[in-house]
Amino acid sequence: MYPYIPNTKDDEKRMLEYIGVDSVDHLFSDIPQNVRLNRELNLPPSKSELEVRRNIIGLSNENISTTQLTCFLGAGAYDHYIPSIVGHIISRSEFYTSYTPYQAEISQGTLQNIFEYQTLIANLTGMDVANASLYDGGTAVAEAAYMAVNITRRNQIIISKTVNPQTREVLRTYAHVQNIEVIEIDDDMGVTNVDLLKNSLSDKTAAVVVQSPNYFGIIEDLEAIGEVVHSQKKALFITSVDPISLGILKAPGELGADIVVGEGQPLGIPLQFGGPYLGFIAVNKAHMRKLPGRIVGQTVDEEGNRAFVLTLQAREQHIRREKATSNICSNQGLNTLAAAVYLVTLGKEGLREVATLATQKAHYAMKQITKSGKYKPLFDRPFFKEFAVTSDVPADDIRKGLLKENILGGYSLEKDYPQYKNGVLFAVTEKRTKEEIDKLSAVLEGIK
Repeated sequence: MYPYIPNTKDDEKRMLEYIGVDSVDHLFSDIPQNVRLNRELNLPPSKSELEVRRNIIGLSNENISTTQLTCFLGAGAYDHYIPSIVGHIISRSEFYTSYTPYQAEISQGTLQNIFEYQTLIANLTGMDVANASLYDGGTAVAEAAYMAVNITRRNQIIISKTVNPQTREVLRTYAHVQNIEVIEIDDDMGVTNVDLLKNSLSDKTAAVVVQSPNYFGIIEDLEAIGEVVHSQKKALFITSVDPISLGILKAPGELGADIVVGEGQPLGIPLQFGGPYLGFIAVNKAHMRKLPGRIVGQTVDEEGNRAFVLTLQAREQHIRREKATSNICSNQGLNTLAAAVYLVTLGKEGLREVATLATQKAHYAMKQITKSGKYKPLFDRPFFKEFAVTSDVPADDIRKGLLKENILGGYSLEKDYPQYKNGVLFAVTEKRTKEEIDKLSAVLEGIK
C-alpha cells in the first residue's frame, strides 16, 4: 500500500493497535465522504528502485548541458570555471545539511562562513556592510528599492531599461503590492539616457537603479549618473553589478553608490538550469539597520576567543512585524559558502585574471564575428564580457544554426527591446578558447 515507507504490515498493525483504531482509513474518518477522492490515484504501478533509477536517468539525458555544448550564452547567468575545491567543501556534510541558524550562536561554523562571505562582498563592492545574502540578483534589486523607500519615505523608483528585463519584472511585482511607483528610463544606444533621467527625477524619487556592466554588457558611467542622482533630488543611488567585473573595474562604493546589489552566480555557482542562485546586497554603515535579513558580526567569547553572533536580525520572525524591514527569509547559505570559497581560492590577482581574460576574449570574439561585415556591432560602447551584434539574419535562425553545431548562444534582444530587431547577445568567459571563438565566428558566417 505504501511501497516507499519502510514499515511492514506487522509494524502497521502494532501502531494501529497502540493508538486504538482498527484501520488506516479510520484515521481519516473526520473527512466527509463527499470531499474524498474515492478512487485510486491515476498513477502507474509502483516500480523497483532499478526501474525508477533507469527512468530518471532517461529523463535527465533529454537535457543538454554545457558539458556537451560550448556556451556563449549570458544575459544574467554565466559559464565561468569553478575550481574543484568549491564543490569539495560545500558538499561536506556539516555545510551541506546545515540550515538557517535559529539558535544562532550554537552554529559557530555557519556564522563564521556567513561573516567571511559578508566581509568579502563588502570589500569587493567598496561598501561597509553586506548582509547574509538574498535569493538572487532580481530580488536583491527589489529589496534594495524597498529599502530605499523605507529610508527616504518616498514611493517612487526610477530604473534604467538597460537593467536586466527579468530583474525589472521582479521589481514591478514587488512595487505593485507595496504601492511603489516604478518609472523606466529608455536607453540611449545601449546606455542609460541621462537627460531622460534628469527630467524624471522628482521629490517623490526614493532611488535610481542602474546596472553596470548593463544587460548589453556595456560599462555605464556610474560616477556621472551618481552625481546626477545625488545633486538633483538627493535620492539614493542603487547599482547592480557583475561581481567578476570588479576584478578590473572600480568598486561602485568609490563611484558614489549608496546600495550595491548583484547576482552572485558567477562566484563559483553552476548554471544548474536556472538556480538556486545568490543575491548580494551591501550598504554603508548609515543604512545598515535597514538591510533585509541578517548581519553576522564578530566578537570574543568570555575566554577571549574569536566568536560570531547574529548582530542584526531585521525580519519579522525575530522582531515585531511592524518593525521588520522585509519579509524575505532564508539566506542562500550554501551558495554564500561557494562564493566565499571561490573568492578566497582566486584571491585578488586571480579575480583580476579571470576578469581580464573574459574581457580580452570577448573583444576578440566581437572582432572575429564582425570582421566580414555580415554582422555589425549593435552599439559602439566599452563593454566587459558581453556584447550585442545585429545582421539581416533573424535571431531564431542564429540560435538554431549554432545549436546544430553544439554551440549555445545568440540570445535574442528583440523580445524585450523591439527597437533592436535581429539584435543578439553573446557572452564570453575565461573558459572559452581561441578555437571555440573562431568556430563560433565561422558557424555564424555560414548561417543564411
